[in-house]
Amino acid sequence: GGAYRVGRFAKRRWADWNGRYRDDVRCCGRGDEGLLGAFASRIAGSADLYEASGKGPENSVNFVTCHDGFTLHDLVSYAHKHNEANGEGNRDGLDENYSANYGCEGETSDVEIQAIRTRQIKNFLLTLLISRGVPMLLAGDEFRRTQGGNNNAYCQDNEVSWLNWRLAEEHAEIHRFTRVMLAFRRAHPVLRRLSFYTAQELRWFSPRGDAPDWRAPTQHCLACMVAGARESEIFMAFNASLNDEVF
Repeated sequence: GGAYRVGRFAKRRWADWNGRYRDDVRCCGRGDEGLLGAFASRIAGSADLYEASGKGPENSVNFVTCHDGFTLHDLVSYAHKHNEANGEGNRDGLDENYSANYGCEGETSDVEIQAIRTRQIKNFLLTLLISRGVPMLLAGDEFRRTQGGNNNAYCQDNEVSWLNWRLAEEHAEIHRFTRVMLAFRRAHPVLRRLSFYTAQELRWFSPRGDAPDWRAPTQHCLACMVAGARESEIFMAFNASLNDEVF
């Protein structure tokens, strides 16, 4: 009925697409300020949204992209939607895409822009697959499917919305990386348990090794140590700034 009800379904057997996860991960990933705390909550299972009602991380369907909106390739290639072909004067589709083009709107031959886009795609895939909760991957994101900046392609029964399987060969590195990250998630059960992290399982750090300053609006870096019983420890470091950072 128009209400935004993420995390508010009454029964534990209901899971919902976590739109807060999508927005916070997108914004933090592109370097928006003041989002480290929200980012930490999302990758830890979104306890702030689900725990009070007795739910667990399995109630959070985590996603960065879905059938509505940009594909993952377009998320890092377009700062604005391009729905002109839909015949509605580009008025349809969401304006709040929280995307970035990194210097050029759309496709480019610039090697530096291509490199940062590839890195950002890997960053989003990695973030999704280390997050507690249920990961949802949009078909084609594993080989950089594009809709040419169209974020509402429901009416396009053509190359805009079709899966071009040749892209799996053209972008074999992204396809390989996705498979590696899926294998990594399977190999580490601590990342996908059906309970929220305890203080013994998860510790947060700043790049200096002390406690993070969650209120620092210009801080873009975060690290954590994940340790499950009888499992290997995992150390993860995140840098959403445009600069190198020493941890």
